[in-house]
Amino acid sequence: MSNQETYLGDVQDVSGTTVSISLSTESLTGFVYIDGQGYRIGQIGSFIRIPIGFINLFGIISQVGASAVPQSQIDNQALGNRWMTIQLIGEGPKNGVFQRGLSQYPTIGDEVHLVSEKELKNIYGQPDRPYFVKIGHISNADSIPALVDVNKLVTRHSVIVGTTGSGKSTTVASIMNALSDVERYPSSRIIMLDLHGEYGQALQDRAYIYKIDGDSKSKLKEKKLYIPFWALNFDEICEISFGEFKDEKVKNIVMERVLKYKLDSLKISPRKGASADTLSVDSPIPFNIHQLWYELYVETFGTYRKVAGSKPKDNLAYETDANGEDLVGDPSKGIAPVFKHVEMGAGEEKINYLPGSLPIGKQLLLLGTKLRIPRYDFIFNPDKWLPDKNGIVIKDLDLLLKNWIGSDRPVTILDLSGVPADILQTTIGALLRLLYEALFWARNLSQGGRHRPLLIVMEEAHIYLNDNSKGMASKIVQRIVKEGRKYGIGAMIVSQRPSEINPTILSQCGTFFALRLSNAADRGHITSAISDNLDGLTGMLPILRTGEAIILGEAVKLPMRTTIEAPPKNRRPDSQDPIIYDEVRKEDSQYPGGWGIDMEPDPNYGELVETWRSQNPKIDKVK
Repeated sequence: MSNQETYLGDVQDVSGTTVSISLSTESLTGFVYIDGQGYRIGQIGSFIRIPIGFINLFGIISQVGASAVPQSQIDNQALGNRWMTIQLIGEGPKNGVFQRGLSQYPTIGDEVHLVSEKELKNIYGQPDRPYFVKIGHISNADSIPALVDVNKLVTRHSVIVGTTGSGKSTTVASIMNALSDVERYPSSRIIMLDLHGEYGQALQDRAYIYKIDGDSKSKLKEKKLYIPFWALNFDEICEISFGEFKDEKVKNIVMERVLKYKLDSLKISPRKGASADTLSVDSPIPFNIHQLWYELYVETFGTYRKVAGSKPKDNLAYETDANGEDLVGDPSKGIAPVFKHVEMGAGEEKINYLPGSLPIGKQLLLLGTKLRIPRYDFIFNPDKWLPDKNGIVIKDLDLLLKNWIGSDRPVTILDLSGVPADILQTTIGALLRLLYEALFWARNLSQGGRHRPLLIVMEEAHIYLNDNSKGMASKIVQRIVKEGRKYGIGAMIVSQRPSEINPTILSQCGTFFALRLSNAADRGHITSAISDNLDGLTGMLPILRTGEAIILGEAVKLPMRTTIEAPPKNRRPDSQDPIIYDEVRKEDSQYPGGWGIDMEPDPNYGELVETWRSQNPKIDKVK
């Protein structure tokens, strides 16, 4: 192949990594044949090379036509449509390995050439290296696999964005299937935060699924998800248990009480790594929050009979039931005691409030409600992680973490679809902090992230990583994307609204999988966050086909427009669009339904109400 066949034009203007070229008259046809294959000249997103001595500079076409004329040349150009704007992205020795970055720049008059598919294979190549995974093929070159560098994908963090229906969930499933290949990566470790329960079916043979109301008898063999309250730090406990404290003084009183409970627990049941000198209110030491709530409730609402020579707490004034028994309540069930009303009248039995009562009645009523509602049991009644009244537990955090990130399957799916909405953001923040701190402190151990890195996949990230919330998830993820690389903790952010994600988080991510994005604000966030100056390439985002993505950043050698290879039908996430009218016969359809089939003779809306009440789409009748 001669250089004349690929010749496009000459460099006329250089401004940083932006190069303007004027097309030669030989390329007027806009179509050339190279090695028997036809190429259209001037396609946005196409690659070019600029030979300089023994190396080639590589770039991507971002503008074509009159808009590509340099500002300094506008007045001198009679035919302004014969220009192109190129964004330089890297270089490589001739017939050598491509590298990102530039050691030199082109000068005026340097020739610019089209990059053929044969040359692209050399650039994108190395399919046999085990740290490259194939997730599809280059959109305009079916023979070139789309390869992603696992080393850079995990440790330098990544983002997958796309409008609803663009193929985002399928892309995530494809990447997860590739990374969880036990033959290729026998020690891969991935944890997924699944807010809608989409991925259990797609990864059921490679993942353990943990769900608040998990059913071990279901097809997916779900396990129950527990997040012990005592593993949370004090701020997280306050958010989930007590709500907001308006008075810092009152908050400090509760903090001191929690610390006392943890200290008492440590004295009864010593634990390696913790001592009275190093203990803090944030230390993950078991304590009984039911007893703490009951004690604070008595001090806040309690009344007592005045008896000379005895302490007020020894003479609490309880109401009685029909059998004359005191209504003392039950801390373990969150049942509050019922106290007599204050009586100060003449001739009446004198009943007063306990002295020094605490102004936290609203917070205690809220916590008591949560202790009684089964929906919150995954935090406040965590099975064998529930401390007794002395703070002793049957199972400790080591088993919890082993279940999540140390099992014999590469993927763990934490299905958060049943988490109450009022504590969802705090729960996610607590989960991420637990994982981060565990791997941070274990960084020099075989279980730590340096020896066995962890990838955390965060679905629907715009819900809990935005700037509008006070949630703790955004803060801990900022810490993960800034520091996690050093400790083997990688983040994969998945969202349909990147404009709602904290900009700091996006800017720290090294690889972007951008599927179709029609919203201008979302595209602007992606364009501003990527390291490459590729406005022209991101301008293609609104017209990408379903399942097609532009992949940019550190995990790929060159930015590439990729057709993602969808997993087999039985390994796809449960996120497909409902079909209004199916062209496939009901017997042959994977998801039969729509307006084109006959109605049931007697639809069972009792099932509908049952799923609604149970907050679970899978009930006994429809499993």
